[in-house]
Amino acid sequence: MSEHPPGRHSDGARPSGYIDVHHHMLPPTLKRLAVDRNLLPPVGGPPFATWDLAAALKTMDMNGIELGLASAAIPSEFLGGDAPWAAEIARTANESLAEIAHQHPRRFGFLAYVPLPFMEISLAEIAYAFDELDADGVVMGCHADGAYLGDPALDEVFAELNLRQAVVLIHPFNLPACSVSPFPAFIADFMLDTTRAAIQLITSGTLDRYPEISFILPHAGGFLPYQAARLTLAAALGHGLDASTVQAALNRFHYDTAGPMSPYATPTLLASVGATRILYGSDYNAVPAAGVSVASQGLKNDPSLDAEAFRLISRENALRLFPAVARRVAPENFPSTG
Repeated sequence: MSEHPPGRHSDGARPSGYIDVHHHMLPPTLKRLAVDRNLLPPVGGPPFATWDLAAALKTMDMNGIELGLASAAIPSEFLGGDAPWAAEIARTANESLAEIAHQHPRRFGFLAYVPLPFMEISLAEIAYAFDELDADGVVMGCHADGAYLGDPALDEVFAELNLRQAVVLIHPFNLPACSVSPFPAFIADFMLDTTRAAIQLITSGTLDRYPEISFILPHAGGFLPYQAARLTLAAALGHGLDASTVQAALNRFHYDTAGPMSPYATPTLLASVGATRILYGSDYNAVPAAGVSVASQGLKNDPSLDAEAFRLISRENALRLFPAVARRVAPENFPSTG
């Protein structure tokens, strides 16, 4: 399959497709490493284990995704407390994603993986990713070795990211120290993992100490925008925050549309934070191509979104947040159609 200019139609229209901030990638070099470590089977496995560049581009073209900010959201549980392994998989992930992003700069950017809780390795990877690989931001788990984001033990990493005015996508996994539930963890546990991380970022003062970091909460913020009032209610028991602080904190995060954006969730998210804080996210290929099509079409048809809100969410908010991406997909970089 030949590479098409992102978001470009057969009539020669300028690009105008989705900018996808939640887009997973598993290049062959990274997959081989995971297979050798017995983290993935050689054949088959979950949807994300079957990633393929041609299939990814085809899915993007079919769904009007102009550019995907690729990430490898490797749970800290996969690191196993092994520092040399954490360094190896982080470097392999970031170099392999950067290679594809550099080969296809109008189709992909990338978010560098930060292997918390290994502080020295994480700091080295941040420097390498931004200074040598031209990363667009970073991705990290909601928790690492029992510590949620916002734990003071992780402050050194956040201080560095603050200096770099970094964009940070946090990504959930199974809840730590929980028994196996009868349904997949992504249905509810992932949402709670995100919510717990967000609440600790708020209540620990991390958002205030590091104001130059832009945080993206996946999956429309987990449960946070829908249960934020409980933070206010908890103030009576000495555990919460006043309503104005809660609202200010909600407005410090960005939220991607990767499930549960829907007629169930969209009205509450819009009422909580407005359209300027929401970004398109497909969750490909953790979500297979068919699911991406259903979700992207559902977003276009969401009755809660007017044309302006859709324009902001589909691309404009992301282009403001990622100025290097905006430069790469600028219309002047495309040939004139006369």
